Amino acid sequence: MANPRKPRAGSMQFWPRKRAARGYARVRNWPTDKNTKLLGFAGYKVGMTHIIATDNRKNSLTKGEDVNFPVTIIECPPIKICSIRFYKTNFNGAYVIGEVFSDKLDKEMDRKVCIPKKVKKTFEDYKEFDDIKVMVYTQPKMAHIGRKRPEVFEVGLGGSKEDKLKFAKENLGKEFDVSDVISEGDQVDIHAVTKGKGFQGPVKRFGVKLRSHKAEKTKRGPGSLGGWKSQGHVMYRVAHAGKMGFHTRTEFNKWIMKVGSKPEEINPIGGFIGYGFVNNKYLLVKGSVGGVEKRIIRFNKSIRPNHTIPNQVPEIQYTSLTSRQGK
Repeated sequence: MANPRKPRAGSMQFWPRKRAARGYARVRNWPTDKNTKLLGFAGYKVGMTHIIATDNRKNSLTKGEDVNFPVTIIECPPIKICSIRFYKTNFNGAYVIGEVFSDKLDKEMDRKVCIPKKVKKTFEDYKEFDDIKVMVYTQPKMAHIGRKRPEVFEVGLGGSKEDKLKFAKENLGKEFDVSDVISEGDQVDIHAVTKGKGFQGPVKRFGVKLRSHKAEKTKRGPGSLGGWKSQGHVMYRVAHAGKMGFHTRTEFNKWIMKVGSKPEEINPIGGFIGYGFVNNKYLLVKGSVGGVEKRIIRFNKSIRPNHTIPNQVPEIQYTSLTSRQGK
């Protein structure tokens, strides 16, 4: 009889397997875009539902048929630009040379950062720069998720250097909707912090095989360390127990099925469990998205889009509004 074997499930691609520094991800790379606009946005994960839509994928076996799609709902209250960052580039990469703040910030920003009382720098103080990015903040008070302190993060801009400067001057302190950045049919890269699972053993954390019940001392241990102990400590590649989850993860090329502005079209009877009701514009993203309910999800235009996904979204025939309360 064959002896089935299973390799360890802990991918070395995600080393080190440690918890994220904060509850929302940091985005380091931005796509190029000729249009001068924000290249990213953020929203709060609501939950999942399913829709029935007419499949329009060119090479799909179910093309032209009504298909059930699982979708994730992300509520997207407007975001505001709080400051402009100027960058210069040298052989070590890009670095910030200065920042200009808006004089019109919401009072909730006091909960997050120390707002400068006097304007120390203006646009005229930065004549030589290589790039411009903007700092934006969210408005969780509009989502009714039980908190007011905003998240603050950096977003890239499209267009040339001169166009970015003009856009920044005109829109500093102004509000932006998700429809200004994302359209139906777009592909986006999702940046999220996954659900935390606490301290877990090697079987759940790395997929280590359970040994026979007659094995010496333990069934769930990683086995003999062998040559991995001669350096005086256990190597990080040995599958041991530890904290699991709450990792920063990126999913590429998620398909935006709908950019909705009418919450009544998506709110189920009794609301979403662990979230409540959607009150702002929202996205329907095909498939699942990392993280728990009420956690912020960052997304931007896809850096390397999948050309097999059509730009036109399928026609939605039905959206489930069934109660999630089990009644």
